[in-house]
Amino acid sequence: MKHLSHPTRSSLAQLARYLGALALLGVGIAHIQQYYADSYSAVPTIGTLFALNFASAAVVSLGLIAPLGRIAGRWATSIRAVLAVSGIGIAAGSLAGLLISENGGLFGFQEVGYRQAIVISIVLEAATIILLSVYLAVNGLGVTRREGRLSPA
Repeated sequence: MKHLSHPTRSSLAQLARYLGALALLGVGIAHIQQYYADSYSAVPTIGTLFALNFASAAVVSLGLIAPLGRIAGRWATSIRAVLAVSGIGIAAGSLAGLLISENGGLFGFQEVGYRQAIVISIVLEAATIILLSVYLAVNGLGVTRREGRLSPA
């Protein structure tokens, strides 16, 4: 009987990165859906921010799942870290915007109530923040033994 091994740090980091990218893409899709289906496109400034949220989430998500090792070589790890931090910023900014718009308004707009689309957005934003933070933490903790001393992987 073959024993299952524990996942390696690199496989855990990769899983967190891919799931974080998917959650971030979900954040963007939820916002573009609300932009069109819920008429946020007619709301000044907020509508534009929803469209920009989708565009930025799509670009960052695609960057997180792209084969950067083949494209960027030794810079891939650094580029992925910047993309992960950007994804966290997009999700946290969306969540902060929602909380501000509920508690006093944002750019003259006030959100009322928790529709299903808003709940989905909150869950995806929280998942993005957690998963990409795990990716950064696990990826940053990897060390290798080089010439008798520990150094970053």
